Amino acid sequence: MKTNLMLALFLAVFSCVVCDETGELDIEVKEKPSKCDRKSKKGDMLSMHYKGTLDDGTEFDSSYERNDPFQFQLGIGQVIKGWDQGLTDMCVGEKRRLTIPPHLGYGEAGAGDRIPPKATLIFEVELLKIDDGPAPVNVFKEIDSNADAQLSREEISDYLKKQLPQAEAAGLKDVPEQDKLVEDIFQHEDKDRNGFISHEEFSGPKHDEL
Repeated sequence: MKTNLMLALFLAVFSCVVCDETGELDIEVKEKPSKCDRKSKKGDMLSMHYKGTLDDGTEFDSSYERNDPFQFQLGIGQVIKGWDQGLTDMCVGEKRRLTIPPHLGYGEAGAGDRIPPKATLIFEVELLKIDDGPAPVNVFKEIDSNADAQLSREEISDYLKKQLPQAEAAGLKDVPEQDKLVEDIFQHEDKDRNGFISHEEFSGPKHDEL
């Protein structure tokens, strides 16, 4: 879970252009405090305890065992999509069980040796703290090297050249060839098929402020 920020953003923006988007996120509230002064929302910094298992019960990670809560900013792609979607409107002290289908988790690639391809993930999560978060990284702006408010194949390719080695080093398996990944991204994002991805079409983080 604790991947490099830019790698996590790369995965969040591009990982599901090549995965099977079937199945829905299931959120089960296990415990909720009687008093809730603040609910989690996009941009908040959250401190969480969690235990992650595969659907056969195999545990692959637990912050409880390490006694080390996990901190991240909600809704900007620092974590898998199942977390960004499943941890909104949550109160401090609330506990949930998230059942996350592959396309909202690690997709067809899996993650390292502990999460196989196309894995359904089950997380027992507990929200410990909510803080205000910093402004998120504007990934569109980082890719748009000539600042013309649209992304070309060359700009996407240059960005991937910087990100793919980090993905492979972090254990992301079966990373597609770069040229194929660029075409997959354009197939998914270039809605009007004009050969560029506009700011409106881009589905990743693209605002300097929330």
